[in-house]
Amino acid sequence: MSILAVENLYKTYGEKDLFNHISFSIEAGERIGLIGVNGTGKSTLLKVLAGQDSAEAGNISHSNQFHIEYLPQEPQLDHSLNVLEQIYYGDSSIMKAMREYEKALQELEKAPEDETMQQKLFRAQQKMDELDAWEANAVAKTVLTKLGVSDFTKQVSDLSGGQKKRVAIAKALIQHADLLILDEPTNHLDNETIEWLESFLNQYQGSFIVVTHDRYFLNRVTNRIYELDKGRLFIYDGNYETFLEKKAEREEQERQDEAKRQNLMRRELAWLRRGPKARGTKQKARKDRAEALMKDGPLAEDGQVDIAVGSKRLGNDVLSLEGITKSYDGQAVIEDFHYLVVPGERLGIIGPNGSGKTTLLNIMAGRVAADEGEVQTGQTVHIGYYTQDHQEMDESLKIIEYIKEQAEVIHTAQGDEITAEQMLERFMFPRYMQWTYISRLSGGERRRLYLLRVLMQEPNVLFLDEPTNDLDTQTLSILEEYLEHFPGVVITVSHDRYFLDRVVDHLIAFEGGKGAIRRFQGNYSEYLDVRKQEEGDALALQREKAKEEKKTSPKEKQKKKKLSYHEQQEWNTIEDRIEELELRYEEIQKEITEAGSDAVKAQQLLEEQNDVEGKLEQLMERWEELSSIVEGEA
Repeated sequence: MSILAVENLYKTYGEKDLFNHISFSIEAGERIGLIGVNGTGKSTLLKVLAGQDSAEAGNISHSNQFHIEYLPQEPQLDHSLNVLEQIYYGDSSIMKAMREYEKALQELEKAPEDETMQQKLFRAQQKMDELDAWEANAVAKTVLTKLGVSDFTKQVSDLSGGQKKRVAIAKALIQHADLLILDEPTNHLDNETIEWLESFLNQYQGSFIVVTHDRYFLNRVTNRIYELDKGRLFIYDGNYETFLEKKAEREEQERQDEAKRQNLMRRELAWLRRGPKARGTKQKARKDRAEALMKDGPLAEDGQVDIAVGSKRLGNDVLSLEGITKSYDGQAVIEDFHYLVVPGERLGIIGPNGSGKTTLLNIMAGRVAADEGEVQTGQTVHIGYYTQDHQEMDESLKIIEYIKEQAEVIHTAQGDEITAEQMLERFMFPRYMQWTYISRLSGGERRRLYLLRVLMQEPNVLFLDEPTNDLDTQTLSILEEYLEHFPGVVITVSHDRYFLDRVVDHLIAFEGGKGAIRRFQGNYSEYLDVRKQEEGDALALQREKAKEEKKTSPKEKQKKKKLSYHEQQEWNTIEDRIEELELRYEEIQKEITEAGSDAVKAQQLLEEQNDVEGKLEQLMERWEELSSIVEGEA
């Protein structure tokens, strides 16, 4: 069943057609991935669907009670609110009840003896009972916790940029929506959080449309792909993997159609040039048809990012880190770290947000000084550094001016010269666009331009800090291909699992905090497999240890004579019953996480968890009673 219909949507930006009369409908339960080269209008389409922007022509229709929840790339939050007030927005009765309950709870915590506050909380609790809002309240706090936000009463104004993004994601996820619109939700999230978001969306009850550069994420959560290309919209049933297969088939068919058109046009032109004697009307008809065939040519070929740029010679000495230590506010993020970077190395730096990844990269690049230790850089090293924020970009410059500031000509590995204009064309900035001001480019187009400038330095050591943020999947795949053949060293900080798997073969992983860093030989998926195996082994060891500690000598138990018959039977089985309940408690916690947005299941599991917890407390109290008798008889 269609929940939203779009007909003949048309919108331009300057000389560019963003949507050239596109039409589509969204069905209930659809999971749509929207892809396309940066600057094609993906974010604009999402804004139009969300009512944040308008089109020049076309119509969007849906039911009157239809609700859209929209997460933009740069969320706008109310800094006067705290975290819970921010996410419990809206006029629905449940949201109002949760706001009142949380407010009453906070006020009572400040004045626990105030009877007025106690009555206010009691009334708020009654309202929560009436609306059955406890489930939504629990889901909201679970979502926040999973997204790494633990202080629910903290003011939004006091949050970091990354925390604000996570609060905005939580705000979008917990609202009931017929259509959830997510613009780059995975940007600046660490790998574990992205994996949790995948599981949540796989359980999501409504439809959603998402723009993301994370191809593993795209492949795992979508069942339909929309491709926006030069104003046209192509729709593919299936996930990202299926899209790649079907797009290749479509492009092959288009090449065959173009070959047929060229052949027909050549025959028509040959006929006209021979000038056969025929009636004027037939001759004119042939001329008209030939002109139509020439006008009906193919759209320009897809821009192909070709970055086969050479690099300066690199000697045997690259980078050597000896005893590097770095602290912030008395907390060590890197402690006594040693590492030798060798020629040809492909190194990935991973870890949770705020763990010190970018700090380490900056220390390697000489941009940040270590508190202790030394970094030795080889004499032939020429670093190209692609940063997260590209603050070095002067947006008042024109595109061509910005690139020529770096170099007017560069050289390929074969020694050929390529001009700045030619390189811009290879990076999908055609000649007519090269005199556009940078301020008029989309975020993704700026990132692509910035990447070109870094590569035009002809570096032999590439530092890439979150290179996948805001770059489209096509540019990323070409960048990965380039890095595969890059003769120098690549060191990258990234949370993009697909990118890490394709590019790196060594990892530096920030684990456990307090400067703990682990070296790993292999790519990210291999690292994950090892971590999961280690966690499983640790859990099994913990259970075995707990089992051994609980076991007392059965012979001694049988010797106790002052226990009654029934008490003896109870004593013989009580520890096994406790262990069974503890294991079930752990299983329920995992099932709650896996339940995602399935609120009914989550509530059932929470109720079972409370029941198991109560039984455990009773059994532990009984165990203590029986244990004291046994010990007294020893």
